Amino acid sequence: MSSAGWNKVLWERQPFPDNYIHPHSFLSSLRRNPNFKPYTYWPLVLLCCAITQHLATIFTFLAVFVRLKERWLDARVLLWVSIVSFFGGHALCEILSSNTVRGASTGSKTIKSSLLVFLALMGLSPVLRTLTAATSSDSIWALSACLFLLNALLADYSSMKPVTQERLTSVLSMNAAISSSVVLASRLPDDLAVFSLVLFAVQLFALFPMLRHRLQVTPQVVQILFTLILCVLSFVLTVPLSVSVASIYACILITVTFVAPGVLVWAQKYKNEIRGPWDVAVPRLN
Repeated sequence: MSSAGWNKVLWERQPFPDNYIHPHSFLSSLRRNPNFKPYTYWPLVLLCCAITQHLATIFTFLAVFVRLKERWLDARVLLWVSIVSFFGGHALCEILSSNTVRGASTGSKTIKSSLLVFLALMGLSPVLRTLTAATSSDSIWALSACLFLLNALLADYSSMKPVTQERLTSVLSMNAAISSSVVLASRLPDDLAVFSLVLFAVQLFALFPMLRHRLQVTPQVVQILFTLILCVLSFVLTVPLSVSVASIYACILITVTFVAPGVLVWAQKYKNEIRGPWDVAVPRLN
């Protein structure tokens, strides 16, 4: 059957089947990777800084927990560090906020909400200290490791957007981190240590991600410096506890920050997505 006079339309009656394609024009419209945008190495490294910061906060919390458990750190010192960090982080958020009037109104609400959380944790500390008294320590360590792994996988590493509603995964990530912190705090010797550690966990895993999202829209130098400070702090806190754990932690940071972007840049040359007339038509609407 000759294909002369064939038109690629369905509303016109033609002596061809509906799935007929002209043999000469079939491969002429073939496209390879039409929506492909190649990645470059250093912008990917900069994007990975958010993951590195989150891992640094987890290891910082674990190092503080071990020091409290072994009585190498006074709980009152951690309490004052948490209070000073809260007001410093709140002031930094206010500076980064563009709307000063709205920032003043939300600032007072934040102080009131934080005071309620402070009093609630103070009242619940005796209960939290005996929460897992009937559970073996091995089960607590395994549960805590799984919850922190879930926290790292579900955390929101995107930059700050105008949408104020949080993602479900970020809420689940925060709940996993707080739950892990509570079960670890139940292994501490006194109520003040439990209160200080849980308050420190709330700041690290509930309040710090909001500050991190705001910092991601700042100049790149600020993000790099902030990431470097967190990594050095967490590494310095981890080395005296265990050199082997510190070495593994350093390898994880190097892999996440520098090796993984390089692997992605190397692997994108193997991307081969073929588009053609056999794909489902996408309507173009004004």
